[in-house]
Amino acid sequence: MSRSIQDVARLAGVSSRTLRHYDQIGLLAPSGTGPGGLRQYDDAAVRRLQRILLLRDLGLPLADVAAVLDEQTDEADALRGHLAALRAERSRVDRQIASVGRTLTALTEGRPIMAEDMFDGFDHTRHEQEVTERWGADAYAEGDRWWRGLGADERADFKARVQALSEAWAAAADAGTDPTSPDAQALAARHVAWLASVPGTPGSDVGRPSKEYVVGLAEMYVADPRFAQNYGGLDGATFVRDALVGYAEREL
Repeated sequence: MSRSIQDVARLAGVSSRTLRHYDQIGLLAPSGTGPGGLRQYDDAAVRRLQRILLLRDLGLPLADVAAVLDEQTDEADALRGHLAALRAERSRVDRQIASVGRTLTALTEGRPIMAEDMFDGFDHTRHEQEVTERWGADAYAEGDRWWRGLGADERADFKARVQALSEAWAAAADAGTDPTSPDAQALAARHVAWLASVPGTPGSDVGRPSKEYVVGLAEMYVADPRFAQNYGGLDGATFVRDALVGYAEREL
């Protein structure tokens, strides 16, 4: 089935100008043209547009969207990944809705507001599904208990540490640093030390994450666009992956 550019724009909630721009940068070419040279889009093109918009919703810039689409050649597998991400996000938002609802009820009824309930569904639970599937429910539960047990200052300090580490990785990648260089390996050591500080991560009980865990996590930074964006996109995540894998192979 073929649809005109106006129909596709209306269905997708984007402008015709956006679709023309996607064509100009090689992101989404029309499948053909109709009378008067009007762009037409078949089902394959519409599916590609759906994937583009999903990745954009995850915060990826267009350049990284193109790279992800080029790498994910199996359309069905890619869509399964998108579906899993959407379900995880829906679960997180549902928990946020319930949390805010409890806070509102307590506020309007003049009851004490429980801080433990106010932040359910925020930040620390965002990747519950991935953690559970990859490393087990116990790993998630232990990490979640640890996070809930932190005070406000401790949480702020931890977030600042993560942010500083992400920025350091991105800066090193932008500078064209070799993943095997001393600077990159020092960052990898810093990253592994951070992982070891989080209860529930494999090996954290002995202060030394396992090589398999570090390598698997590093590969996930590249494979999952939500993680890649923490390091400036696919290129930055690839740099982090290569540095961590090298460090893990040598030191863990």
